[in-house]
Amino acid sequence: MQNKVLILDFGSQVTQLIARRVRELNIYCEIHPFNHVKVDVNDYQAVILSGSPYSVRSEEAPQPDLSKIKGKKPLLGICYGAQYLSHFYGGKVGASNSREYGRANLSNIDPSCKLFNGIKNGSQVWMSHSDTIINMPDTYKVIASTDDVVNAAYKIEDEDTYAIQFHPEVYHTKDGTKLLENFLVNIAKVQQDWTPNSFVETTVEAIQKKVGKGKVILGLSGGVDSTVAAVLLDKAIGKNLYCIFVNNGLLRKNEFESVLDQYKHMGLNVKGVDATDRFLDKLKGITDPELKRKAIGNAFIDVFDDEAHLIRDVKWLAQGTIYPDVIESVSVSGGPSATIKSHHNVGGLPDYMKLKIVEPLRMIFKDEVRRVGKSMGIDPELLGRHPFPGPGLGIRILGDITAEKVRMLQEVDAIFINGLKKWKLYDDVWQAGAMLLPVNSVGVMGDERTYEKAVVLRAVESTDGMTADWVDLPYKFLQETSNKIINGVKGVNRVVYDISSKPPATIEWE
Repeated sequence: MQNKVLILDFGSQVTQLIARRVRELNIYCEIHPFNHVKVDVNDYQAVILSGSPYSVRSEEAPQPDLSKIKGKKPLLGICYGAQYLSHFYGGKVGASNSREYGRANLSNIDPSCKLFNGIKNGSQVWMSHSDTIINMPDTYKVIASTDDVVNAAYKIEDEDTYAIQFHPEVYHTKDGTKLLENFLVNIAKVQQDWTPNSFVETTVEAIQKKVGKGKVILGLSGGVDSTVAAVLLDKAIGKNLYCIFVNNGLLRKNEFESVLDQYKHMGLNVKGVDATDRFLDKLKGITDPELKRKAIGNAFIDVFDDEAHLIRDVKWLAQGTIYPDVIESVSVSGGPSATIKSHHNVGGLPDYMKLKIVEPLRMIFKDEVRRVGKSMGIDPELLGRHPFPGPGLGIRILGDITAEKVRMLQEVDAIFINGLKKWKLYDDVWQAGAMLLPVNSVGVMGDERTYEKAVVLRAVESTDGMTADWVDLPYKFLQETSNKIINGVKGVNRVVYDISSKPPATIEWE
């Protein structure tokens, strides 16, 4: 039995938060769709059932096969998982008198229950459900309640099966991490040995086993993900790694030259390719955000196909894909959760391209990527760089893309980012950037009427990009930045600041 945890996904948009909390305990876990489990459950030491947008009373209710799990492995059902384990095993779930959403406090905690070790009555939890467990099977014992939910948590007698109606994975459940630790460490006896160093060791071995002596071509962006992926691959295959940094014409101001210079002293084999005209031609006249992403992705593939043909016997294309890319592009591992947007480096290659894909970071989050990079001795300044989207400014220019719009936004972005650094605010922000809107607004400059572009500044704080909150930047900074942009960037006469959180808004506008 392997020292890892299986999370069965029933379509919840926050299933990945369960994985994050488990990983924070230095325990490796994987998310797999309840109806498409391609792995051997015997390889996992414990199982967690996620929440779901579905009701167990619905005809479309997800119904997993738990024959190899329930009663045989430590099992924790969360929200829908708790209702499922009751409703389909002899209990009854019905509609709540009112939707139970938000903060609640635990009461009547069973002091003998290992799941609540160190957790006291009154501990705040977060509810999000419209159904409630009315009756439970005879062998199910209530281990905690709230004011509105009698069966807020239960244990099945003679099994290491536990279930909770609330969500331990979200921030508002104050002892959520402690509860997960109780279940995984104290009950399931999972060892807390998944660390950045162990990830590097196992990933290097996996790359060597998968790639062998084959040659790998990797697209570098100058960002954290592709850089960490490059160093991992370099550790695994050395000279057989060929790095390509493509200027798609949608990078930040002067970034093509500065990134190439950055890699000079890292011992990586890097080639710069300026394909600006090629990308802008592909994007001409396209305004739909998904079509823009696809056009940029297709152009990347074409460029890499050309470059691959210049390298004799290259077999593999490496990408810096990370877990949030996968989660937001498609349902989690093919599960039922909703698609948010597509990512240019997710989803495979066209048939005409004969390269196979290797993605060493595909199953880890952004903060984990940084910790892995630190463990390999990568420059902290590089690891501290803000994330920058693969499609670049192409998804920060709303509407059609032209060379002039790119130039305009590059200037705006440079003023904003350099200002954050000057004011010592850069490291307090997880990601920042500017958006160019497809509208003109009336302004007055030098007693003359102007009718020019509006730009949006956005700065957020986050851990992994799955959720984010806007940063309360100082008014003096925003005032100075706005003045510099309007006075220094021809074609812009209005600057606004985005104060939307994710959810409901995404970090990027497209």
